[in-house]
Amino acid sequence: MGVVVVTGASGGVGRASARAFAARGDRVALLARGEAGLRSASREVEQAGGRALPLEVDVADFAAVDRAASRVEAELGPVEVWVNTAFSGVFAPFDEVSPEEYRRVTEVTYLGFVHGTRAALDRMKPRDRGVIVQAGSALAYRGIPLQSAYCGSKHAIQGFTESLRCELLHDSSGVRVTMVQLPGMNTPQFDWVLSRLPRRARPVAPIYQPEVAARAIVHAAGHPRRREYWVGGSTVATLLGDKVAPGLLDRYLARTGYRSQQGERRRDPDRPANLWSPADEHRDFGAHGRFDRTATRRAVQPWASRHHGLLGAVGAVGAGLLGAALARARH
Repeated sequence: MGVVVVTGASGGVGRASARAFAARGDRVALLARGEAGLRSASREVEQAGGRALPLEVDVADFAAVDRAASRVEAELGPVEVWVNTAFSGVFAPFDEVSPEEYRRVTEVTYLGFVHGTRAALDRMKPRDRGVIVQAGSALAYRGIPLQSAYCGSKHAIQGFTESLRCELLHDSSGVRVTMVQLPGMNTPQFDWVLSRLPRRARPVAPIYQPEVAARAIVHAAGHPRRREYWVGGSTVATLLGDKVAPGLLDRYLARTGYRSQQGERRRDPDRPANLWSPADEHRDFGAHGRFDRTATRRAVQPWASRHHGLLGAVGAVGAGLLGAALARARH
């Protein structure tokens, strides 16, 4: 039973992860902005068998994150695992996103991870132990249309984490940092992220339940020597396909990326958006989004993460198949 900090813990993957750690009997600090979401997430942690410490924090504010970390250690004990999942975004073409909105997404989604990592390292390095888990995304490797600010932030997290990992190895540090790369998830984000799309935003299929990601994050926290874990089995071939046929995936996504990220129903212009203030301040959205009927609770992770050699061979074959499929789609 250890001390775990989860950012973005009031909803989605963060909330599912907090419950998963609590099921092990961990003491879990929940960092998020929304009071109602935090209150319900805290209750779920206690019901799952853990001890909860809910803290209202905007991860874009490093001083606030650092104060929260100090309070966690004072009330729960030394932080052993820090999980960064908090993010925000805007669904819109790049030129329809204001500079202020772009900056805010970057501050929350990228710098929020930097701030959490710094707060964790400042406490873990003197003890020479601890694990930091970054909730990444397949979009850290492959940008898609309509999410340029989010994709840019995920790319930045990837580069930042790789750099930090090298520094920790140079120092022979006992602190470990790993990433869990996620596919499309059934989380409330598609009902509260700022959108200027004509129809309701949706994740690109296949869609996974947040509990799938939570299991991967808990696994990564217990096995942090691997640099990254992948959730979902379709990403490797796609990424390799982009290397095999440069530019082809760009053209394919230009044709399909707008349609695949929108549902049939029109977007409600009055729905809440969490870019500047929490959408779950007065209403709890829970961990799941509105895609329960199509989301799966199963994934090939962590098996795939333990068999990179075989996966690479399969991915190489898949890349060729993907290239052929995209070529057919172009004609």
